[in-house]
Amino acid sequence: MANTLTKTDFNFPGQKSVYHGKVRDVYDIDNDLMVMVATDRISAFDVILPKGIPGKGQVLNQIAGKFLDATSDIVPNWKLATPDPMVTVGLKCEGFRVEMIIRGYLTGSAWREYQAGVRELCGVKLPEGMKENQKFPEPIITPTTKAEAGHDENISREEIIAQGIVSKEDYEQMEKYTRALFARGSEIASKHGLILVDTKYEFGKRDGKVYLIDEIHTPDSSRYFYADGYQERFEKGEAQRQLSKEFVRQWLIDNGFMGKAGQQVPEMTDEYCQSVADRYIELFEHITGEKFNNESETCSNLAARIQKNVTDYLESRK
Repeated sequence: MANTLTKTDFNFPGQKSVYHGKVRDVYDIDNDLMVMVATDRISAFDVILPKGIPGKGQVLNQIAGKFLDATSDIVPNWKLATPDPMVTVGLKCEGFRVEMIIRGYLTGSAWREYQAGVRELCGVKLPEGMKENQKFPEPIITPTTKAEAGHDENISREEIIAQGIVSKEDYEQMEKYTRALFARGSEIASKHGLILVDTKYEFGKRDGKVYLIDEIHTPDSSRYFYADGYQERFEKGEAQRQLSKEFVRQWLIDNGFMGKAGQQVPEMTDEYCQSVADRYIELFEHITGEKFNNESETCSNLAARIQKNVTDYLESRK
């Protein structure tokens, strides 16, 4: 097995604080920049699983970096540089307390709710008679509130504005950016034989301007179907071939784990972790059209490499 980075404890020049997320660790530099380290941790059902996935952090960081660059003409984003395969350094923004989820197809949690009789999601009315994995007449936006801990909660556009979580002007700007980003992501996916099914975007504000922050179009934040065979599978009611983290959730469900109290995470063997790594690499190569060069296979100390690369970059800015 290649090395994995599952914990970080860096001390970068100008470091003010660190936030350890489910997958990313974010270091605040001088209250002006953010150093975002994409670790090899993997989470599902809001639980961090006990083992890391080799190469996963690099996959996420490099896909996000490519899509931030490929969409910078649509919306300003936080990225300044990627000094290490697992790290992005960017502008510190004040994050909005909502995630913008956009869905092009009825699948995943939305399908589970639809199956249970729900016909309105986050204030958006859903047509009757839809089937699993069916394309919506046009993509729908189903925002969630960003919870400090535990599950994010569905919320409507109207509630967000009425509660003052985001101003009407900023929300409308985020909505416009969300639709434009999804259209661009769908166009790029299509060129590589994929369908961008659904995804989430996060936005923040800096100097009065809305920025795209965090990751975009990665297998952790997005779901992709293979375009080839989609229609045939849909018509037969068969499961779609997909590239996303859904296969990990399904494996957990099949082994009796859904993040509920008293449930035990099934054993993650080295073979299983490698199979997950292979799926992440497959998505990287499909969505970018490039070969993945797994740097963790040739580096004996990922933390030392990151400490040096980031420190060198921050020093070069002085």
